[in-house]
Amino acid sequence: MNSTKSRLRSFKNASYLQSSTSMLLFFASWGIWWSFYQLWLTSPTSNGGLGLSGAQVGTIFSANSLFSLILMFVYGAIQDRLFIKRYLLIFNAIISTLIGPFFIWVYAPLLTNHFVIGMWVGAIVLSTGFLSAVGILEAVTERFSRVFSFEYGQARAWGSFGYAIVALLAGLLFVINPQLNFWCGSIFGILLLANLIFWVPKEERDAKQAISDLAREDSIPKLSDMLHLLKLPELWQVIIFIIFSWTFYTIFDSQMFPDFYTKLFSSPALGQHAYGTLNSIQVFFEAIMLGVVPIIMRKIGVKRTLMIGVVIMFMRIGLCGFNTNPYTVSAIKMLHSLEVPMFTLSIFRYFTLHFNTKLSASLYMIGFQIAAQIGQVILSTPLGILRDHVGYQNTFHVISVMVLLAGIYAFFVLKKDSQDVNGTPLAKI
Repeated sequence: MNSTKSRLRSFKNASYLQSSTSMLLFFASWGIWWSFYQLWLTSPTSNGGLGLSGAQVGTIFSANSLFSLILMFVYGAIQDRLFIKRYLLIFNAIISTLIGPFFIWVYAPLLTNHFVIGMWVGAIVLSTGFLSAVGILEAVTERFSRVFSFEYGQARAWGSFGYAIVALLAGLLFVINPQLNFWCGSIFGILLLANLIFWVPKEERDAKQAISDLAREDSIPKLSDMLHLLKLPELWQVIIFIIFSWTFYTIFDSQMFPDFYTKLFSSPALGQHAYGTLNSIQVFFEAIMLGVVPIIMRKIGVKRTLMIGVVIMFMRIGLCGFNTNPYTVSAIKMLHSLEVPMFTLSIFRYFTLHFNTKLSASLYMIGFQIAAQIGQVILSTPLGILRDHVGYQNTFHVISVMVLLAGIYAFFVLKKDSQDVNGTPLAKI
């Protein structure tokens, strides 16, 4: 009953409604093309793709991650001075509105005729508008939630909902013509831009005192703060674990699985349509699990939840290396909706449990976000080359073994829930 009343109050909160709409439109503008990005890069030109090799795709993802890593620091410094002002978000939304023309008239021709130039131009644009922008949108929304009294998780869930909707639509459009996905990205970008410019709730316009409070709070970490935290040995334990687990999984899921999955079907069109539908269903269940996993953590603990997430990650990658039946692989794909919430939410809770909560945002950014980006920069191209030489399934075997070893390492190295509780203790229910 109390949760129902809380949700009803949220729908009366103009800032919550505006922030939720921003989340939904941003992830719609991104997901409509990102969910098929790897397929577009690898599909034959006869099917509207670019026909790139695994090594080339790995190099593109490495460049994207490298520039995104650099831009995270720049965006953080800028937003630190803007607090809850939307200027940077509006700039990101302008990039979103231009994503269709960019992909069709700039990015594709450059990758085809001048690969290195196209790779770096794409890394700049995609990081500017999406890959780094998502962190700023989430940070600003989290600040809005504290200033204007709504639950951040409820607003963020609308982002997953938006991605799930467009993932279903993306499969239908990609079969017709991949360019439609990019044009729809621009359409959602226009809606996002209009939402950010014209919908400014009265509470936000009057929030001069809130901006002053946030200025003193200094919640977005500076580069000097992050460099100081790198002296903590327990942080490096987490970084090593992330690089050899989450990074390998991200490369598997974003660079390899889409093309592997669609080739299991009798025709590319059928595979692409099936992938869009499956991806949409999986994201819906993932959004549900984002609300369930915190309950699981309180019942069985943070470390146990994280270990279960690693086991599921190992199983999903490994099982894909032994199966070519599209129905079986589809069932295996659904494990993603369990694994990702269990892994990501547990990692964040691990930081708030064992470290000073005033540093949790910095620690999460370094220990998870930046560590994952560095891992992708280093590993994307080698794993792409490995895939070219031994095929998808043998590469999956290698990745699954690395994840298993990372899980064993974490089991012995990461702290128990009752050990060194320097943050917020875990409440049991």
